[in-house]
Amino acid sequence: MANKSKFIDYIDEALEKSKETALSRLFFTHQGIPYPITMCTSETFQALDTFEARSDDIVLASYPKCGSNWILHIISELIFAESNKKYEYPEFPILECGDPEKYQRMKQFPSPRILATHLHYDKLPGSIFKNKAKILVIFRNPKDTAVSFFHFHNNVPDIPSYGSWDEFFRQFMKGQVSWGSYFDFSINWNKHLDDENVKFILYEDLKKNLTAGIKQIAEFCGFSLTGEQIQTISAQSTFQAMRAKSQETHGAVGPFLFRKGEVGDWKNLFSETQNQEMDEKFKQCLAGTSLGAKLKYESYCHP
Repeated sequence: MANKSKFIDYIDEALEKSKETALSRLFFTHQGIPYPITMCTSETFQALDTFEARSDDIVLASYPKCGSNWILHIISELIFAESNKKYEYPEFPILECGDPEKYQRMKQFPSPRILATHLHYDKLPGSIFKNKAKILVIFRNPKDTAVSFFHFHNNVPDIPSYGSWDEFFRQFMKGQVSWGSYFDFSINWNKHLDDENVKFILYEDLKKNLTAGIKQIAEFCGFSLTGEQIQTISAQSTFQAMRAKSQETHGAVGPFLFRKGEVGDWKNLFSETQNQEMDEKFKQCLAGTSLGAKLKYESYCHP
């Protein structure tokens, strides 16, 4: 999937930094949102303002643990099917991660470029909107997102872990985790889901019908593929297929990025009180909104 050295080197470097970092020191705050010091710097954020997007860039926006690595793979396969050129990642694909000089280097990359991000809509560089890059926004129900995020912290050997699920849940609900609050992210993007050049993707819909989801993504991004090509990409993009190749594509962290990918795994950890707290928070933040309806909360977040 990637230019292995650069992609995996970046992950290895971040894991190395994480070894030395206590959980209490993991975050720095930029414009009111906590980011991990092992992956982001304030200098990179300053440089990000000058980033020049192209009209054929494909932006993948999501809160962490909502399937961005899955969609990255799918888009890479779509590019390969259309152009017969393997998509390379000369940089770590998350736009806001890395050193401040990466945006200069990215000017040399061939089009189309895939830009993954966990940023709020209004924190993205203005050139993305000015140049009308296509934006895929990937969402997953908040309960499974929280559980997946917790396991990622506590299963990856060198990442600072939480004392317990209860402790992580408290911090998640307060937005004191990497990239901040799921609900703030959701409220921010909710206003823009029907904008031109924006396409909403629900993780659970992809799990239910991957082929239909890939077809929608291909059409939105302007790829003209046959039904047979879509089927082939679908077979290569199941969660099981991704997990089987995860060490090769993502290095040591791969098996943890593709842990279970199940819908409803939250039922194994949430207490009744936590369940009620999350339901209340959802109601308060997203009830009656366009995104609230699209998330199908009733279907995926009720016991």
